[in-house]
Amino acid sequence: MSDTEIQQIATDIAGGRPPMVWFTAAAVGVPEGRSGKVVEIGDRSESDFLRVKPTGSKDVLSFSPTEVTLTKPPRDRAATASPAQPKSTTRKESTVTQPSTLTTPTPPSPAPSPTPVAPKPVAPAAEPAKPAAPAGAAKPATKATAAARSKAKAPEVTVTLTGTADGEWSVDVVSGKKKSVRGLPVTSSAVAQAAKVLHPEVAEVVAGILEAARVVQESKVQQLQVELAEARRLLEELSD
Repeated sequence: MSDTEIQQIATDIAGGRPPMVWFTAAAVGVPEGRSGKVVEIGDRSESDFLRVKPTGSKDVLSFSPTEVTLTKPPRDRAATASPAQPKSTTRKESTVTQPSTLTTPTPPSPAPSPTPVAPKPVAPAAEPAKPAAPAGAAKPATKATAAARSKAKAPEVTVTLTGTADGEWSVDVVSGKKKSVRGLPVTSSAVAQAAKVLHPEVAEVVAGILEAARVVQESKVQQLQVELAEARRLLEELSD
């Protein structure tokens, strides 16, 4: 299924018209050719982000774009989507009784004795084939897999706090495979408060970093004060 088709599905859902799709051979848990409606499009960073309600089912399952199609399969293909159960290889022997002789009719006149005819051999009857499974029936071996699809997958979240020697801090947040927040500036006081809430060991490490940054800034202030005093002295000499 292309990105254009997925966008069309999203437009139809937004307009209150859930589109009809058909399951392909790649679908797990439902037979090929069965229909269903797309009721929601989830997070596209996930492989199975299409929420589909199969026809005749009350459950909403998650599928990938390769497992469904907007193209309706031919009627004969949909009717035979579910393969028939294999026939039994065990044959049941049966006994067939045949007459020892067969007589051929003769005209009503002095007729010769009937000529015996040898009976033809009869093959043993094969066991009747089992009926094919209904086209709409789900595969028993994949019921657990289909039920597992209906459970929402919670994405992993990673929060990264970055600090520089000058005391500048920023935070990055990654949800699943998507970077939700990138390089958001935060104050040193906010970092110190968050560290105290998290754990004493974290607070101790962050406090050491903040103290080192404070020393660097104090050194810069002292240097700037010296440069400012020298600049004022030169300005006064030039004003005389």
